[in-house]
Amino acid sequence: MEKIVNIENIKYEIIKDYRNGYNKDEFINKCTDYFFDFDYVVGDWAYDKLRLKGFYNDDNKKSKNYNKISNLDKYLREKCAYECRYFVAKRINI
Repeated sequence: MEKIVNIENIKYEIIKDYRNGYNKDEFINKCTDYFFDFDYVVGDWAYDKLRLKGFYNDDNKKSKNYNKISNLDKYLREKCAYECRYFVAKRINI
């Protein structure tokens, strides 16, 4: 699996791929400029469709309780299907 993906000159490293949740083509197609500001993009699968959610580092001034990366497990538990396929992409600052 390719660990680095480039979307409109924003580079992401796939740091977690749970149950083969990462699909490069789907991620590139779904990841719009809305997500470019986030430190992380999490993709989970529901009904064979990829859903994306942005998260910030906990110390990022823009972070709120619901979009801090430390709350990822809570998001997966409460907002995603049980044992769903998902991936975590971390924006690489260059």
